[in-house]
Amino acid sequence: ALAEFAGCAVIISHDRWFLDRLATHILAFEGDSHVEWFQGNFQDYEEDKRRRLGADATEPHRIKYRPLTR
Repeated sequence: ALAEFAGCAVIISHDRWFLDRLATHILAFEGDSHVEWFQGNFQDYEEDKRRRLGADATEPHRIKYRPLTR
């Protein structure tokens, strides 16, 4: 049903197969408050991210938390 939907939908998912089939544009929140607009599917986005940021960009890493202060 979503594949035939003519309108716009915001989809948040960790399912790469699902995103690759449905996404035509990606708004990705990368790194520290950087937003990347990409036209294409998820696989193309990952290739572009690897090209822009290097091979380490797609490797999982721990988030660095800052201590809360009052």
